[in-house]
Amino acid sequence: MHTPPPPIHPQRRLARQVRERLVDGLCSGLVGVDKAILEFLNALMAQTGTQREMQERRDAWMSYQSHGGEWVRGVSVAWRAAQAPSTAGPPPGSRPSELTFELVDDNVVENKILASRMALTVLEQVNASFDALRLRVQVLEGLDLPATDILRPETVALHMVDAWVKAGLKRNDLLAALDPLLRELTALLQKVYQAGNDFLQAQGVAAQQDLRVRMSRASPSGSGGLQAQGQGPATRALEQSQEAVARARAQASMHAQASRMGPAGTAFAMPPGASMSGMTPLARARQRAHGVMGQLRRLLTQPATGFDMVNAPPASAALAQALAAHRVQAETYYSTVGTLAEDYSPAAVVHLAGVVRNRSAELKKKADTQGEKAIIEVVALMFQSILAEDRIPPAVRIWFARLQVPVLRVALAEPEFFSNLNHPARQLIDRMGSCALGFDATSISGSALEAEIKRIVQVIEQYPETGSRVFQLVHDEFEKFLAKFLTEKQATSRLVSVAQQVEQKETLAIQYTIELRTMLKDMPVRDEIRDFLFKTWAEVLALSAVREGPQHADTVAYKRAAADLVWAASAKPNRSERAQVIQSLPGLLQRLRQGLALMGITGAGQDTQIKALTDTLAEAFLSKTAAIPAEHIEAMAKRLANLEEFIGDAAVMGDLPLDAESIEMMTGIDASAIHVVADNGAPVDDAMVAWAQELQPGNWFTLDHNGSSSQVQYVWHSQRKQLHLFASTDGSSFLIQLRRLGAYLQAGLLVAREEEGLTVRATRDALAKLNANPERLLG
Repeated sequence: MHTPPPPIHPQRRLARQVRERLVDGLCSGLVGVDKAILEFLNALMAQTGTQREMQERRDAWMSYQSHGGEWVRGVSVAWRAAQAPSTAGPPPGSRPSELTFELVDDNVVENKILASRMALTVLEQVNASFDALRLRVQVLEGLDLPATDILRPETVALHMVDAWVKAGLKRNDLLAALDPLLRELTALLQKVYQAGNDFLQAQGVAAQQDLRVRMSRASPSGSGGLQAQGQGPATRALEQSQEAVARARAQASMHAQASRMGPAGTAFAMPPGASMSGMTPLARARQRAHGVMGQLRRLLTQPATGFDMVNAPPASAALAQALAAHRVQAETYYSTVGTLAEDYSPAAVVHLAGVVRNRSAELKKKADTQGEKAIIEVVALMFQSILAEDRIPPAVRIWFARLQVPVLRVALAEPEFFSNLNHPARQLIDRMGSCALGFDATSISGSALEAEIKRIVQVIEQYPETGSRVFQLVHDEFEKFLAKFLTEKQATSRLVSVAQQVEQKETLAIQYTIELRTMLKDMPVRDEIRDFLFKTWAEVLALSAVREGPQHADTVAYKRAAADLVWAASAKPNRSERAQVIQSLPGLLQRLRQGLALMGITGAGQDTQIKALTDTLAEAFLSKTAAIPAEHIEAMAKRLANLEEFIGDAAVMGDLPLDAESIEMMTGIDASAIHVVADNGAPVDDAMVAWAQELQPGNWFTLDHNGSSSQVQYVWHSQRKQLHLFASTDGSSFLIQLRRLGAYLQAGLLVAREEEGLTVRATRDALAKLNANPERLLG
């Protein structure tokens, strides 16, 4: 007799429905991912580069055209097959933390590394929504998500990578298209995670404290509280298992750099978290930052505090009234420290730190809940750490102190402040702190930077809204201020103008070359003429367009000369055309000489090029090959005259001819006052180049150039981020090309003064203090 399956518990049915809804949403969104990848590969095809690069791009485009549909289907099938969670635990008697080794195929390892890298990037944006959904599902199922659960971003990503390889696509092609894929995947996961949270919230399922944390905190006698098992809350929070972010990072690091190869096709895989090698300093800093934020979330959401990291309750009446009163009286309150608007001494900072502590104690007395008290204490400790950061001038720290209460208001209303490293309040403090790091009290006093920080703080204090919107507003204003402030010195401004012209000229040269190749594709033009137009005359057109403008009379004349040269170098079957060539040749040669002179090609070098052209013209004059119709030449001339209307922004520069001579040729100025660090072909990892493109203007670095060490501030990058400018404290400037900048980062010749943000350090300091003195959290 057939026995029917046991009924599914309603809570587990809800969990299953969440996974089904998530997979349905993911599969529906795959169309957008597929479209983004295809558009990216199409755009990549239009870019110029070396012959090998262009062939690889074409191969990637053709491969995706052939196998992209199979990949999309494979991902959908894999996601749907992974809907049912695996509840299998570790083998009896095993310890999850034990170091074990196993033979793993290289492809499996590489796929996991790439998937973990993808999950790491995605989690930086969706971690708050994912964590809330994870906790809700944990409530339903009574245990944490398995490592292979489809709800986890790393599992979603791994199925995408596996399906990519199974479809016959190259892993390197996936790496090339990773940026557009991750943008779409991040938006898609954010959408489905939020939908899952909304669905469960409508069913009355709240995101409660992590089950593992509650279990580990329970004392043998069943008693709870702050002193269960003889540990304080911060100690226990620090000992909890890592967040999904840490898991993704650990998987990414495993075996990538720390593996030892076994037999052919296999490798000895290190267990997750066994190695952090192979990461850039930026990636390591992000990993540590996410670890700190995870510890903070654990601390604040323990049962003793009862803080909801998803839906923050409104502040208690007494506390809300105290915060509102502080906003109104902010100027008066802080001026009691002793005319701080005028006293920016270290002693004033010490005095202000005492005021901050007293204010925190007053606010905690107004708080009605343990969660409010915990938040007030954490924020207060963070600002105590900021005030103690003596590498930042006292004048800046004093203004930072006034942000304590505005930040507290945001932290109470927006739990995301404790989980999102990109929260506007954190970003603003980090950016202002990083920019002020390299100045001393004398150099910043009375500066525009000090005045801007003061203005921003005063705007925040008196802004009618209390949420993150005001922080985002002034953060955007600060970024605009920096763009002007960092380049306002006359020498720097002039150099920026020069560098921008260098990049603009190179970009136009590439775009003009592409258009010339397109126009001459089907014309019977000799190779000598093609080479001259592509390699030399495109540079002339670009330089004239940058110096004089694309529609200046000289630039227009150079464009016409290109069409005239093509016509003159074609066969002339009848006498009238030969007579026309003879008549126009002196004027054409004169225009060609003017263009070569513009490029700095004069004397013997110019004569050599002109002779080569005249020899080619003489051979063409007597040639019996097919002639180019006059209407084709006129169409070419017309297109050249309005060339800027046909070119786009897709061109990507190769190696710029960047040196002091090229800068002097561009502008006629003496470039000996700056250090030009051009690309020299040194091997550099793509990850380092990507890191170089992520540097933020205003940050400070130690630069080791030609054996001399300098403290430099990153002040500018060109529009396409091919050129980067650093200014040192002694007045020197360093203009560095992109790949050379990546090489300097890779070799440790350019080292950030601070790898992590000011608020992350402050959070770590706060956790350390709470770990040593946990009673103060709620006291």
